Amino acid sequence: MRGAWLWPSFIVLTLAEGVALEVLPIAGDGPGGVLPGVLLAGFANLILIAAVAPLAAHRLRRRRPDLPRVVAQNYAGTALLLALAAAFLAVGLLHRPAVLAAEDDLRAQAVAVHDYVVAQAPEYRAGIALADPLRVEEDLYRTCVPGPDPKRWLCLYVNTGQRPAGVTLDHDRAPNTDYRIHGGFD
Repeated sequence: MRGAWLWPSFIVLTLAEGVALEVLPIAGDGPGGVLPGVLLAGFANLILIAAVAPLAAHRLRRRRPDLPRVVAQNYAGTALLLALAAAFLAVGLLHRPAVLAAEDDLRAQAVAVHDYVVAQAPEYRAGIALADPLRVEEDLYRTCVPGPDPKRWLCLYVNTGQRPAGVTLDHDRAPNTDYRIHGGFD
């Protein structure tokens, strides 16, 4: 039973990787929750066990012919699972500055929209909490604030590439949901 670590490792590492993918995403802003992260990690781990572990076990048995095939696959699979978990952690840590910068940009656009609405469009003040930001490109957001008329939103382009963020009025009053439905800006 010394070599029976593969499936307990699979369960523990899949759960840990799911949490890690949400807390330290390896791309973008993460999978969108712990459950999608667990599903993504589980899928990657299963592919590793099914496709790569037998090849690694074959190599291991060349170096250690005394190992039974099952034990070699168990050792190889467990080592590969640990390596993938370490890779997820390392890439997540490397991607962390980009995530923090994106969060800073989102905060900067929220502050800029708040300040603009308070100073320039007080009739939209009640909708500030419901503002809907849409990232158009790097450092540029289109943020729409609902107003008294549900068909006439206050929409602003916010440039977070400058400090403080620059705000430009968008004369198109269509909310961002209209653009999300049609695939965004092209």
